[in-house]
Amino acid sequence: MVDRTNRPSALKATDAAGPEAQIDIVGSGASSKVIATLPSGESVEVLLFGATVTSWKSNGGKTENLWLSEKAALDGSKAVRGGVPVVFPVFGPPPKSGHPTSSLPQHGFARTSRWEFLGKSAAEDALGSDSVKLDFGLYSSGLTDEARKAWPLDFGLVYSVTLSKDSLQTVINVRNEGEQSFEFQFLLHTYFKIQDISKVAVNGLLGVTYVDKVLNATEHKQSDNSIKITGEVDRVYASIPQDTTSIVEDGKPRFDVVRDNLQDTVVWNPWIEKAKSMGDFSPDDDYKHMVCVEVGAVQGWQKLDKGEVFEGGQTIRSLL
Repeated sequence: MVDRTNRPSALKATDAAGPEAQIDIVGSGASSKVIATLPSGESVEVLLFGATVTSWKSNGGKTENLWLSEKAALDGSKAVRGGVPVVFPVFGPPPKSGHPTSSLPQHGFARTSRWEFLGKSAAEDALGSDSVKLDFGLYSSGLTDEARKAWPLDFGLVYSVTLSKDSLQTVINVRNEGEQSFEFQFLLHTYFKIQDISKVAVNGLLGVTYVDKVLNATEHKQSDNSIKITGEVDRVYASIPQDTTSIVEDGKPRFDVVRDNLQDTVVWNPWIEKAKSMGDFSPDDDYKHMVCVEVGAVQGWQKLDKGEVFEGGQTIRSLL
């Protein structure tokens, strides 16, 4: 195992004893999901299909922080439109040829595979009643025959979701369990729910170089501290020096997104025409009520040799 100094830090434990978080597993088959609720009312829902976080409520359970399409497929028929899909082992369309991911679909197989619920983390009991940590696993042996044929490499993924009163932490652990080294990309495709896109700014990317996919994948440098969404946006910001990207709405802080061992961030909003063209994006005008700020390692490739481990993730703070 490869150790590193910059491991995602566990959320702080509390000394106060009290009621435990409630954990329920509801549904069956591909629509099974795990729901964790804190005694204070905050909750998180994780669909086992894709280990997709489909809901995160803070403020005593009153405030939904994630956008989920009204037509999102929650039956395992396709990737979920909304929430926090897990992108692995390739981001976007794979290389056309000559790469181990070339036979995979866009965004890989993690978001369309059924994960195993591993239960509460062994370290979860130390978190107290103010937090709960859930672990989910996906292994090469659990892939469909089609995915296994397209990417015949041995790996193990453990995805940890930690709910606290005002934050959600999502961390991936990738292990090479085979003899052959492999390369991968990883992204947390987070859809944030906001009130009015015209009043939203994404801050913290000043001076960062980005690839603008709307402008034929040309390269630019962010010249303003605030990114305003006034049309379709699809940008990949790479090698970001600072850890935190913030979403501000109507001049007030709404979310802080803190990256841990991940250097890249995608900012995305489909705007009018693209939203209409996506059959699972609904309502059509809900581009006004969402923005994606997606942390990951997507510029270039992460390489793992036999037995090596990569770990990275994010902590999102709701600032209402």
